[in-house]
Amino acid sequence: MSAAQARTIVGMSGGVDSSVAALHLRDAGEPIAGLFMQNWADDGSGDCRAEDDRRDAVAVSGRLGIQIHFRDFSGEYWAGVFEHFLAEYAAGRTPNPDVLCNREIKFKHFLDAARDLGAQYIATGHYARVEASAGRHLLLRAVDRSKDQSYFLHQLGQAQLAATRFPLGGLIKRDVRQMALDAGLPTAAKKDSTGICFIGERDFREFLGRYLPAREGEMRTPDGEVIGRHSGVFYFTLGQREGLNIGGVRGFEAAPWYVVGKDVAGNVLYVDQGADSPWLQSHALRSEPAHWIAGAPPSARFTCTAQTRYRQHDEACEVSVREDGTLEVRFARPQRAVTPGQSLVLYDGDVCLGGAVIATTDAPLEERLKAQAA
Repeated sequence: MSAAQARTIVGMSGGVDSSVAALHLRDAGEPIAGLFMQNWADDGSGDCRAEDDRRDAVAVSGRLGIQIHFRDFSGEYWAGVFEHFLAEYAAGRTPNPDVLCNREIKFKHFLDAARDLGAQYIATGHYARVEASAGRHLLLRAVDRSKDQSYFLHQLGQAQLAATRFPLGGLIKRDVRQMALDAGLPTAAKKDSTGICFIGERDFREFLGRYLPAREGEMRTPDGEVIGRHSGVFYFTLGQREGLNIGGVRGFEAAPWYVVGKDVAGNVLYVDQGADSPWLQSHALRSEPAHWIAGAPPSARFTCTAQTRYRQHDEACEVSVREDGTLEVRFARPQRAVTPGQSLVLYDGDVCLGGAVIATTDAPLEERLKAQAA
């Protein structure tokens, strides 16, 4: 099939989901071709499996009898995603590169490449749905809520959604696996990828240390007692338990420790015992300027549900839109480990309204550190 005949270009990642997305469209009679995106330049570590994924994407395309194209977006990824990733960690925040990758790469440069090939639409293996309603395109959660990825897609706009198809949005993951098996696709039993490609299977702290050199400092309780040392505050995120290496501490019970705050300027990591430490709780947050999928918020003040991290249960909240586009959000019940740099994503039932990057919260330790810095 020539590129001119393909009305839809499928982003072929070499995984089972994109493989079945292509299978589903082909079997429905849609003229398709595939496109494999290289988003990370090989750093010689052998930890990023891009070449294996490329071979699998080629094998699937051959099995389906469709043409496959290749594009190298590693330069765009570095400038549009990775540099932001490093800047956020250096500032002591915890970014979500998957959100930026979708906005800057998969639904921008990939979409442009598909149009250059003469296609009208792109398709991916994301678990989400798009529906047209009253002249607008809605981003909906997937039928399989355990796999729903609308959280990572909340930065998309009307033009992108109008040109996008999500063939898996109405399917259940186990059925997707079975469809791949029944069709004899070589990715049928392939393990789902997790985490960030450019980190791969390697140690996160070792990888980040290549770009943000470690600077040791004190680990303290919220009361200021020094109980250990850390290898760099930006290696840790709120609510984290692993990697603290705190042994028995005199005067404290033998219970797990969790990160409850970071003072980047002072190079201090704050920890406390208990997964539900009061130092991890917040009732409200303020965001950076929000993105609205419909182009505008429902109103200046409204109630909805929200997620402050992927796969979180819906949390009721009230949203106030400020004149500068930022949001003030108050939750109906306390929230654990709401983390600056992560994404706040808003929903009305299954409809994703949009979202924003979390700037600050009213968690007790964060409030104290802000007051000290003022």
